[in-house]
Amino acid sequence: MAARRAEVAGQTVSFDHGAQFFTAKTPEFAGQVAEWESSGLVEVWSAAGALAAGERAYVGTPGMNGPIRGMADALDVRWSVRAEQLERQADGRWRISFEGSEDPQHFDQVICAIPAEQAAVLLGMSAPDYAAQAKAITSDPCWALMAAFDATLDLPDTVKGGNADPIAWAARNSAKPQRSGIECWVIHGSAEFSRQILDHGKEQAAQALLDAFAQQTGIALPETIHTAVHRWLYAFPQVTEAKSHLWDADTGLGVCGDWLAGPRVEDAFLSGRALASAILSS
Repeated sequence: MAARRAEVAGQTVSFDHGAQFFTAKTPEFAGQVAEWESSGLVEVWSAAGALAAGERAYVGTPGMNGPIRGMADALDVRWSVRAEQLERQADGRWRISFEGSEDPQHFDQVICAIPAEQAAVLLGMSAPDYAAQAKAITSDPCWALMAAFDATLDLPDTVKGGNADPIAWAARNSAKPQRSGIECWVIHGSAEFSRQILDHGKEQAAQALLDAFAQQTGIALPETIHTAVHRWLYAFPQVTEAKSHLWDADTGLGVCGDWLAGPRVEDAFLSGRALASAILSS
């Protein structure tokens, strides 16, 4: 649930370059979404495309990371800090070393909620059983293009590709609730196409996505006034055997995330909630 802001033609615009929307199928998550909605952190997006009968598509406001920021407000969250090493000490506490810091920190309990491929490395020495489960998971990549145009595209607000198409999904980001102004689009490459251009430089990947989008939609794209790309290496985990979480009360180590429970936003949320419940009851 990511959002990126940019200055384009004298205006501040945002792009939801990760998950495009989410739904709520379970009563537990539906209750949380209702709280977010009453707090102004999410709104219904009517242009999300075909959904099951009775389902609503939600987006974070003013960006897709709205609920994340809202939940973090009451917590001491350190953004953009990379944990490089995890070790259990003789006293039973966990020692975490962080990138760019010579001062490791110590904790009674640790929750690992990162992609499987990264979890396999971080947990490798101190929790080999958990690391092995993470190592068994593979994730599909996704190149995401954030593009602003100098004219409106003659397209519906969402474009969904077929199984063989290079573009899996594209959306007029500026048409989502609490977004407006400049014509902004988020364009996601399919897993296969993203693999084909996985090692491209950013400019080359952006052009490849633009060319594929134009060819797939059959329209002549207007001039771009802003482009940026993000490569999600671990966008869609291929879950082999769904489980809600992992928790070792003896060591105080827990693992949660979409690679355990399923690739949807709701799956990730319920995984974290299940782990929290296990910790509080242990």
